[in-house]
Amino acid sequence: MTQKPSLVVTFGQASTTGVKEENDDCLGIRIPDEDDSQLRVKGAVMAMADGASTAQGGGEVAELCVQGFLNDYYDTPDAWKVSTAGHRILSALNRWLFSLGQGYEVIGKGYVSTFSTVVVKSRTAYIFHVGDTRIWLLRNGELRQITRDHSIKVTSGRTQLTRGMGLDLSLDIDYHELALKENDLLIISSDGLHEYVSQKSMCDTLLANRSDLQKGCQELVDLAKSQDSPDNISCQALNLIHLSEGDAGDIYRALSKRPFPPELYPGMTIDGYEVELEIQASKRSQVYKVRDVESGEVFIMKTPSVSFEDDPAYIERFTTEKWVSNKIDSPNVVKSVTEKREPQFLYNLYEFVNGDTLEKWMEQNPQAEMKVIVGIAKGIIKGLRAFHRKEILHQDLKPSNIMISENMTPVIIDFGSCMVSGLEEISYSYEREKILGTDQYTAPEYLLGVKPNSSSDQYSLATIIYQMMTGKLPYGKYDSANSLRDFCVLKYTPSYLHNPMVPTWMDGALKKALDIHSENRHDSLSSLEYDLSHPNLTYLSKEPLGYLLNRSTLFWKCLSVGLLITQAITLYFLTK
Repeated sequence: MTQKPSLVVTFGQASTTGVKEENDDCLGIRIPDEDDSQLRVKGAVMAMADGASTAQGGGEVAELCVQGFLNDYYDTPDAWKVSTAGHRILSALNRWLFSLGQGYEVIGKGYVSTFSTVVVKSRTAYIFHVGDTRIWLLRNGELRQITRDHSIKVTSGRTQLTRGMGLDLSLDIDYHELALKENDLLIISSDGLHEYVSQKSMCDTLLANRSDLQKGCQELVDLAKSQDSPDNISCQALNLIHLSEGDAGDIYRALSKRPFPPELYPGMTIDGYEVELEIQASKRSQVYKVRDVESGEVFIMKTPSVSFEDDPAYIERFTTEKWVSNKIDSPNVVKSVTEKREPQFLYNLYEFVNGDTLEKWMEQNPQAEMKVIVGIAKGIIKGLRAFHRKEILHQDLKPSNIMISENMTPVIIDFGSCMVSGLEEISYSYEREKILGTDQYTAPEYLLGVKPNSSSDQYSLATIIYQMMTGKLPYGKYDSANSLRDFCVLKYTPSYLHNPMVPTWMDGALKKALDIHSENRHDSLSSLEYDLSHPNLTYLSKEPLGYLLNRSTLFWKCLSVGLLITQAITLYFLTK
């Protein structure tokens, strides 16, 4: 059966200079092709800008806003949430316009424009708005204004923007998320239209022309002009014919057509790759070392477990693993490999990292030097930053998911538990898998049902660093902890009690990253990285008094023994 595209829309738009000599309005709509994965991952966009007539080149500014947003939005990482992509693009555009407008003494005389846009993704509309263009929702025959105007009336026929693109260095933009229904109409209008056409006329005209929105928009523009609108007049409309039904998505549909591979053994060949060794097997997947029969290159092949052959949630997560790897470029994150031949089976192929897991390295190096441990930690932090820049959480950071290459470079592997913010916005008819990491390395918020963030990966990393330094876990085993109270009574054991070579300031940095409450951890991985290399007096001042006394007592005991030995040697030579 042929599946419907994730989004089906019709649209129309019209604009006129009206009684003015130039049109300072700019309109734009971008809808990826039905077979383009960006239609699902990024959605469709409708945008309008109205350059301030008193500004320098109002039409040019409006065009910069609309075209800049449409072009840049589809170039942002697919893993980003719409809100992240939109705010970053508009903030950058605003700073640019503001800098262009410097030198104009009159406020609003620079490069200033309104801007309103709707991003339709899955079953949600993401709205960004500043100025006095308006966004409307027409549902069940009722027209409702979604945005509010950022302007004040100066005279009877003139208004002034209180907020707009390029008006100030910092941009205060309204952002909304709106749940959509099929047959909804989304409309954007300029003030030259909605100030001179009633809501009833707008509603009736668009409903009468739902099958031809281009005609409907043009009729509204003509109506405003006939009502003596003194401004440019513009209108856009987007009709939502079909929204995502929550199917498995483009990634799942494309890859789930491939059958699961059979159980593999050394010597077997699959799609031109010969299996050399089974590295790991679990109830969820198998990992093999394989060699390309043609080129001789060595790779890692991960295959899905046949137990989940009919589980769309599992397949969606398995296929997303490679998607995640393709989006990240870091020497500290394993790279996926593009197959040279068309795959006949479902599997993921990655580069081969020649080395051992951090778990095995720790067994072989129980008393590693602090500078070596910190060096490994910094490499892991670089890898995690690559995830977080794309708004991806690893969620299962542990020693067995980190490789240490021959040149001591740590490489993060296994993306089976990753949370991708951009994909979380897509609706699915089935319940998506929420896989937690390994308990002893997992931040408490996961087990408590609290929304995770980048500090959750920080917690896992700090646990690993602590274990590299001490061979122990910071709170011991907390298998029985399942409530906030359970976690709060856990007692952190300072790392220097297990290993006297750990400086107290370094332990302080770890303790902060391992705080049960995520808001108390380091505000960034960079802060943790800095505190692991530079003594922080704040942590030194928090050293337990009892431990200071113990260290002091130990010092005097050692000194006394040394003096006793010295005296004995002296006495020996004196009496000889």
